[in-house]
This record gives sequence, structure tokens and C-alpha cells, in this order.
Amino acid sequence: MKSTFKKSLCTLLATVTMLSMLVVPPPPKVSAASDVTVNLSAQKQVIRGFGGINHPNWIGDLTAAQRETAFGNGANQLGFSILRISVDENKNNWYKELDTAKAAVAKGAIVFASPWNPPSSMTETFNRNGNTSAKRLKYNQYGAYAQHLNDFVTYMKNNGVNLYAISVQNEPDYAETWTWWTPAEVLNFMKNYAGSINCRVIAPESFQYLKNMSDPILNDSQALANMDILGAHLYGTQVNNFAYPLFKQKGAGKELWMTEVYYPNSNNNSANLWPEALEVAYHMHNALVEGDFQAYVWWYIRRQYSPMNEDGTISKRGDSMAQFSKFVRPGYVRVDATKNPNTNVYVSAYKGSNKAVIVAINKSTSAVSQRFVLQNGSASSVSPWTTDASRKVAAGSNINVSNGAFTAQLPALSVTTFVATLGSSKSSVTDAIYDIEVDPALAEEVLAQ
Repeated sequence: MKSTFKKSLCTLLATVTMLSMLVVPPPPKVSAASDVTVNLSAQKQVIRGFGGINHPNWIGDLTAAQRETAFGNGANQLGFSILRISVDENKNNWYKELDTAKAAVAKGAIVFASPWNPPSSMTETFNRNGNTSAKRLKYNQYGAYAQHLNDFVTYMKNNGVNLYAISVQNEPDYAETWTWWTPAEVLNFMKNYAGSINCRVIAPESFQYLKNMSDPILNDSQALANMDILGAHLYGTQVNNFAYPLFKQKGAGKELWMTEVYYPNSNNNSANLWPEALEVAYHMHNALVEGDFQAYVWWYIRRQYSPMNEDGTISKRGDSMAQFSKFVRPGYVRVDATKNPNTNVYVSAYKGSNKAVIVAINKSTSAVSQRFVLQNGSASSVSPWTTDASRKVAAGSNINVSNGAFTAQLPALSVTTFVATLGSSKSSVTDAIYDIEVDPALAEEVLAQ
């Protein structure tokens, strides 16, 4: 080889090397360590739905357009199927709950209510760890308080809203500015008074899913008989405390709901930070898979840290929630799926209305090639919907299913929902979402239960 040629070749190689250093390659795709196996016959909990609270006494009512965004399930809508409202201590304020509640019901959503305080005439102050202004329900007013809750149920019914359930108390164990209840007081009410309430009863709505608040109910046959839904909040609750063996042992026929949270924080304008908003999807995954919750209910629907921005548009946190709420509809059942097939990949699966729904979260900064295997059910293709830094529940191209399996690319820092029509020769984007706004028969079934 001539020296002049060697010099030219070296110069060329050096130039290529420099250019390669200037051009940043895309993140490499990583093949998952194992397949995701979805066993459509291995059924877990029935899903009641997803939603949030509207609290017009504190932050103003949702507008008519915002109600459509929250409870509709078309394009640029959240598909929420649960509305939480408050039971104000002053009956003169109850009318404020009606407009949004009636709009939610018209869209097929269910409505439940939580009180923060009984009427002031029923409460008294007491000394709680040195705080002499702490408030509790008078012991001789438990019956009157049960009637107060009944009055709210009747008021809503007479105005077109049949409540699905009513709670005894919001966060009885975190009541610096509302009404305290001890575990023994909650037990007393549930055992001796809750049976007179003409609606499903939720208890105890501990702020941190502290089991000392609910264990006494589960361990008392009469109190348990009067409880229909065990409600819990997950503020600061570690994932390893999401499971509740005692509920699995004694809660047959009862429902398990996560009735309030915002996660990971309530910082100003945090609703649209990415990948922080991806943590919402991950938290929902853990609540459903590790906690076996049947409902996941956010705090304020519209707030600077919530699924809906203050201007009524859907935030990135809302996109994360919508990856579940738009596709996993009321009455669907969670089925067994490989929950963590690869580092930073988390998967859950559901079925209902002749559809299979798989929600896959990739918390890695690299894309992942993930193989999914369907057992005890068949489909010819799946329709993917993705939220990541630039996309908002965006439809992708259908992916063919071959021999009961398909492989999909999970973008870096993303959540993707795959929807398949079971036992069908095709699965279209239109079928995957717009026919699941609300199944009227299913809505009637849920509301009648």
C-alpha cells in the first residue's frame, strides 16, 4: 500500500470518527429479558373504574365542557367512569354537587360521596395529644349522623343521582382540619349504626391505608356485614404495603377501592412534567397489580397537578391515567400477566366486552423490544396507543398476532396500551376505543348492583 494512500485513508477515517462523535445516535433498543405471558383465563379483580373528585365548595365546579372532557371517552377525553363528591356539613350547599354529578351519570359514570365533617351541632372538641381544639362526633349523635348521611343519599336520588356508595368519613386518621375518629369509634359506628344507611357504605378511608383503621372492621362480623367497600388513600404508602392479606382472607363479597391520591406530588404546574407524569401510570399499575384495587380515584380532577389542567385541557398526568381509563372499562377483569419482564418494564392485562387490554410501562431511557404471548384466547392483531414525552394517547399502526404472540417496541419513558378484539379476524383502531364510550347495558348492571 502506497504511503500517500495510507495517509488519505487515515484522514478519511479520522473525519468519519469525528463526525460520528458529533452525531448522537438514538438510544439503543433493548430486547426484554423475558416474554410477557397473558393468561386470559386467570382472572383477578373486577375493575369498577377510574376517576377523581369534583369539589365545588373548595375550588369551583367543573364547567360543562370540562365534564365532557372528564367523563366522555372520545378523542381528547379522559374516559373517567367514577366521580367522587363531598357531603357538605351544611345541607344548603348540597345543590352545588348536582350539575357535575348528573352530567357524569349521563355519561355512564358512578358517583360516590365522602364527608369531611358532620353538622357542627353533632360535634364536640376534645384534647387530642395536647390539641384541645380537635373535633370528633359526639357519642350520642351516631344515630343522627347516620340519618344525616341517609338524607344526603335521598337528596341526590330525588335530584337524579343514585349514589353508588357513601363513605363514613374522609381520612379519620389525618383530621387536623376536619373530624377525627379512632379505630374503636369507626368500629362502633360500623357495627351499630352503618346498617341503617340506605346505600353501599365505604370505610374507613385511612389517609395512608393504615391497616389499624380497617383491621377491626374485618375482624368483626357485624361491622364487616355493614361495610360494602373498603376504601383507602395512598398518601405516602409504600408499595410493599399495598397488599392486604386480611382483606383477602375475610373480605369475600366486598370491594376494595383506592378512593383518593395525588402522586408523586402537588407542586405547581407539575401536571405536565415528563417523565415525572409517567410515575402516575406506574402508581396505577402498582395499585391494580400489587394492591388488587378495583377503583383508582385521583384527588381534584382539575388542578395544576391533576389529570386536567386549569384551562380544561388534558395534562400529561391525565394522559397517563387515560392509558388505563379509556381502555380498561367498568366491569372488565384484570387477568394474570408477567408483571415485570424486564428491568423498568411493568405490565398488567385485562379483559372485557370481548377485548383484551394490555398496559405496558417502560421506565427505561432506552426503547425495549417486548414479546407478548396470549394464552387461552386468540386475536389476529392489536392496536397500540402510546403516551411519551411528545405523544398523548396517540394511536399507532396495528401489530399482527402470529401463533398467539406479538412483538412491540416500547418507546423510552412511555406507557403503551394494546387493545385486541378476541376471537376476531381483525382489530381496528375504531373498534378499540370509540365503541367503549359506555356500554349502556353494563352501566345499568353496575348501577343496579
